[in-house]
Amino acid sequence: MKKLKTGIIGGAGYTAGELIRLLIHHSKVEIDFIYSTSNAGNKVSKVHQDLLGSTDLLFSNEINPEIDVLFLCLGHGNSRAFLEKNSFSDSTKIIDLSNDFRLTKDKVFNGKTFIYGLPELNKEAIKKANYIANPGCFATAIQMALLPLAKAEVLQNDVHINAVTGATGAGTSLSATTHFTYRDNNFSHYKAFTHQHLGEINQTVNQLQGDFNSDINFMPNRGNFSRGIFATLYTKFDGSLEDAKKLYSEFYKDAAFTFVSDEDIHLKQVVNTNKCILHLHKHEDKLLVTSVIDNLLKGASGQAIQNMNLMFGYEETEGLQLKANYF
Repeated sequence: MKKLKTGIIGGAGYTAGELIRLLIHHSKVEIDFIYSTSNAGNKVSKVHQDLLGSTDLLFSNEINPEIDVLFLCLGHGNSRAFLEKNSFSDSTKIIDLSNDFRLTKDKVFNGKTFIYGLPELNKEAIKKANYIANPGCFATAIQMALLPLAKAEVLQNDVHINAVTGATGAGTSLSATTHFTYRDNNFSHYKAFTHQHLGEINQTVNQLQGDFNSDINFMPNRGNFSRGIFATLYTKFDGSLEDAKKLYSEFYKDAAFTFVSDEDIHLKQVVNTNKCILHLHKHEDKLLVTSVIDNLLKGASGQAIQNMNLMFGYEETEGLQLKANYF
């Protein structure tokens, strides 16, 4: 069977590194090019050193416009600019990992309509799509925790969220708050109540529960670890814990990577996997939902490949059957 030809734009970042790692071992695809003007001619393994011995691919400053699928691993705002300057075949499917096309107001660009690529919400639309806006990492973890409640239209009060991400969530560029001496033995919040992922979270909740008009209060935090997102949220819930468990079990009964645990959960269960694991707890009139993902996989590159699998009719789990770094 002929393999899909894939191209990656912005090949030097963390998400691109994970995307390359997964695609190398994906049985249905081959990497045609990895575009990076600053690294053109260098071995990919020189930048992504975990790939030493796994690939002899080189970064390129040339683009093949006839590939089957293009992954955009660019900084926010740069995907739109790149597509304005570069053309691809009408048959080339595009998966964008930035936030450029996630919101309804931004989803149509140069005649292309981007589908929001959250498989647990839009699986059938993704299967028919040519262009995908991959969700944000915080947005993925938080939406997994909210979708069943919104689907049942039982979100009638404010939602309070506290979520912690690892250092890889900030990308490879150094800043005052990403430097080791700041992160080490430290903990801090940022963009309190104003994080950019709130737009897509509110959009999705309203897609399922049109009358939702309460506040989603989101407190993002920087954690002293490399990868993963640990999110907790609570809101008022009139039903019992068993009622909540039924909502979540029913909503995710056909989900390939999202699971509800009866036991307390932690990050080591999901790091290096495309899984999202949820846990429910009821306290008086409040429902507490805990959600954990790997920000680079289910929150980025793994979910992008999950979307690619759906778009081309492959098994949803193809290339994504990964074991967690548990020990």
